[in-house]
Amino acid sequence: MQEQSNARLAILIDADNVSPTIVDGLVAETAKWGVPTVKRIYGDWTTPSLGGWKDALLRFSITPIQQFSYTVGKNATDSAMIIDAMDLLYSGRLDGFCIVSSDSDFTRLASRIRESGLPVYGFGEKKTPKPFVNACDKFTYVEILLGPASDPTALPPNPSNVLKGDTSLTNLLRGAVDNQANDEGWANLGAVGQYISSQQPDFDPRNYGYTKLSKLIEATTLFELKRESSNGPGAAAILIRRLPSKAKK
Repeated sequence: MQEQSNARLAILIDADNVSPTIVDGLVAETAKWGVPTVKRIYGDWTTPSLGGWKDALLRFSITPIQQFSYTVGKNATDSAMIIDAMDLLYSGRLDGFCIVSSDSDFTRLASRIRESGLPVYGFGEKKTPKPFVNACDKFTYVEILLGPASDPTALPPNPSNVLKGDTSLTNLLRGAVDNQANDEGWANLGAVGQYISSQQPDFDPRNYGYTKLSKLIEATTLFELKRESSNGPGAAAILIRRLPSKAKK
């Protein structure tokens, strides 16, 4: 998906479903897609469990929205967040939404926003139900925003034999390259990345221990990569082509 550095974004956080430890990574990640003009976080701030958010709210000027839990077993926070999101959508002042939650209750909200022509960037834990993940244009697991030092589940880069043995991954990469390839079999890395995101919103090379898609693709040893020199001010384009099935590196 094409990044929109000047897009006006709303960041809506469900405090009941995410930890304040992800805020630094979250703010850095959302900067890829645009400028947050609305930053709100929802929860019952009278409960001690949300006390850890105070420092993060002050540092990043995130507005806390108080929502009391009127009935045991009912999540009033979700309803308040959905109502605010729809009000913001109808205001016509925004170019996209970042919904931060691991709750499937936001699936329909994400779909509704996209029906109005605006992108939705979802953020949640790896336990997030697939319906919500797939309802977003792009979904990022918050565990990768913490980094290896903060996330005990973070893994080192997967070696090539592990990557090649991941049928789901190799089929996804091959299919994306084939779909975007020219007559000579070469595909532009940017186009391949966009195609993959459209097919699998939660795909991220960091899930496999790699910071960039090009590094992940190269690590599989299934593709040939080359840089195409640029005559303009932009960076050189990276092109990808499948290696013949019998080729070995």
